[in-house]
Amino acid sequence: MAVLAVFLAGGLARRMGGGDKPLLRLGGRSLLDRAIARIQPQVAAMVLNANGDPARFAAAGLPVVGDPLPDFPGPLAGILAGLRYAAAFHPELSQVVSVPSDTPFLPDDLVARLQAAAPLAVACSNGRTHPVIGLWPVALADDLEAALRAGDRKIDRWTARHGVTEVSFAHAAVDPFFNINTPDDLAAAERLLALYPGLSDR
Repeated sequence: MAVLAVFLAGGLARRMGGGDKPLLRLGGRSLLDRAIARIQPQVAAMVLNANGDPARFAAAGLPVVGDPLPDFPGPLAGILAGLRYAAAFHPELSQVVSVPSDTPFLPDDLVARLQAAAPLAVACSNGRTHPVIGLWPVALADDLEAALRAGDRKIDRWTARHGVTEVSFAHAAVDPFFNINTPDDLAAAERLLALYPGLSDR
């Protein structure tokens, strides 16, 4: 439980036509609400990484932090925002778990399994790595910021320098890391909810 969760919502949602993708509704609830419900029991504290006016996310009840670097440098900037927030407001927490805010079916054992693997670990499923779903030591914040300022925005290149471990999550019918990037993805998620009502348990 000694982990801070950062929900990543700092992107521009180009494939969705812009706007705030985390606020899209799935089965009557926002994507962000669904991600929070999955992760909250697994962590000690939570924060949302989003740029612009934070008031539009007020209903989520989370503190909101923007990217610490300008020009939307990508998800690593959101992870850095989470690391800096943990150091400033939760110094008792030495790790941050990052999850996209458009991933509504996250596994209930995500944090425990990442923690069991290594200080730096990312999730994978069905042979595919999900580099933005990971566990990050707060102690790496300065190194990450230096890499970003040097123009290195590739997650797997940075994590490879620090001995990242990939943790595989099996799935039967629904990939727990199914994320919603397009209107077609949102329609597919609605169909999954209809087929598997248990996905709405949280």
